[in-house]
Amino acid sequence: MQKINERASLTNASLDCDPSPDKRAVRIVDFRQDEHGDWVAVLSCGHTQHVRHRPPWQNRPWVLDPEQRQVRLGSLFPCGWCAMDRSHDEFKEA
Repeated sequence: MQKINERASLTNASLDCDPSPDKRAVRIVDFRQDEHGDWVAVLSCGHTQHVRHRPPWQNRPWVLDPEQRQVRLGSLFPCGWCAMDRSHDEFKEA
């Protein structure tokens, strides 16, 4: 069996980080595509999160439409890394 070496999907923390009071939901500040063409939300806390549309498990049809992605900018998004109270320094991309 071959071990899969995965990296965390993170960016550097932004200066305008504005987590919600419970520190789990932050705002979407941008979208980009990874090397496989999957969409990634860039969050105001500095973390990133894949936002795939792969029904029935990941049902986000809005991510496929540029106008609908644009509408989502600035909206709240639950950050799993922040929910686990992980610091940005522990999970920076190399």
